[in-house]
Amino acid sequence: MQNLIERLAIARSSLRSISSGWIEGSIEELSGLTVQIGGLNACVSIGDRVALLARSGQCVPAEIIGLSSSGAKAMAFGSLEGLSLGSRVRVAGCAAAGVIDRSASLAVDARWLGRVVDPLGTALDGGETLTPGKLRPVHAAPIAATLRARLGPRLATGVRAIDCFVSCREGQRLGLFAGSGVGKSTLLAMLARHTKCDVFVIALVGERGREVREFIEDDLGAEGLARAVVVVATSDTPPLMRREAAYAAMTIAEHFRDAGCSVMLLMDSVTRFCLALREIALSMGEPPATRGYPPSVFAELPRLLERAGPGYAARPGQAKAGQITGLFSVLVEGDDHNEPIADAVRGILDGHVVLDRGIAELGRYPAVNILRSLSRAVPGCNSLAENRLINRARGVLAMHEKMADLVRLGAYRPGTDATVDEALQLAPRIEDLLKQTRDNINLADDSFRLLARAMNDDLFEATCG
Repeated sequence: MQNLIERLAIARSSLRSISSGWIEGSIEELSGLTVQIGGLNACVSIGDRVALLARSGQCVPAEIIGLSSSGAKAMAFGSLEGLSLGSRVRVAGCAAAGVIDRSASLAVDARWLGRVVDPLGTALDGGETLTPGKLRPVHAAPIAATLRARLGPRLATGVRAIDCFVSCREGQRLGLFAGSGVGKSTLLAMLARHTKCDVFVIALVGERGREVREFIEDDLGAEGLARAVVVVATSDTPPLMRREAAYAAMTIAEHFRDAGCSVMLLMDSVTRFCLALREIALSMGEPPATRGYPPSVFAELPRLLERAGPGYAARPGQAKAGQITGLFSVLVEGDDHNEPIADAVRGILDGHVVLDRGIAELGRYPAVNILRSLSRAVPGCNSLAENRLINRARGVLAMHEKMADLVRLGAYRPGTDATVDEALQLAPRIEDLLKQTRDNINLADDSFRLLARAMNDDLFEATCG
């Protein structure tokens, strides 16, 4: 019996050493963004990676996105130039020890810190080839809800508007909702440079090519880049590449989370990720639904966003895993904060920060609209005195906004209502406090003290010092 077991072990080892081959099909149709492949229906499944061989000999990676009786449909990660009818398509075959895993994966390693990569794990910064680590599936499932840890303590971002009014906890997921040109990228840069986290993973999805280097060198800086991994897919890349940038960034963040790190994931933007999903779905023939977005877009959103958050809860004898604090920007179309993507993302995340064009036009940056911004984790991370201060400040700002038109028209006489008089006196002081340049950073506790002084809140000073 022992002899048989040894023989089986030797045979298994020999089979593993046999190099795998590949299976070939051919391109039967090129239409728009999709490629129809013949001869591979029985060998591939949705999500498998294949290689399209152009006339020049160049290998174009692609992914199977659909299957039908007439053939498999694929979409390329690169240009379709040089491909023609009859061009060969290769997919990894079967090794003697079993079927090769052809699904999307990344070999993430801690030595990726300080690097700029594309969604396929190739270096874009001109440096050395990335050191491979253990393979991780790119399209992984989120941690089961019952196995996750609770949200951690308050996370200091250095931005007074967020630290005071939209307090963020470790492992929380916030949305940053803004129209174009309202200061979204500047606010992301402030968060990337000053938030107290171990590792930053930054996904630039569909970003302008001109802005990538400016963001890395000016906004992030050498010190910020040293503890960050930047995943880039610019607006000129195929939709599959833009979609994959979001998943690749999430996979990299999960690697550092499982290593026990506190990770900040900054994704700019979820809207462009959804636009890429729409292009892919429409190319497959899926009918458009809400404002041109196919239903699959709204099914895909929670699969991505739910992967961020706390890691596994600590068990006896096991170290607690880290967490992914996610900040996902949403580029609202036409400043409509109720458009489908903004509405769907707002329902999934744990809070939202709204940037207002009217506030930006008045010259107050960051242009956070305090009354429309919300963090669902605020009561659990602030003290009673801090929560009381925030509620009072929100009340002051709300009353000032309500009475602003009457004051401008001269329809309100000072002294008529003490609450209104207080709002007219304190609201401008709060607005001045919220003004902040990129390098003007405060600790969270200092931000609350400054807010209390602006509101003449002696009770807060006496309680918290």
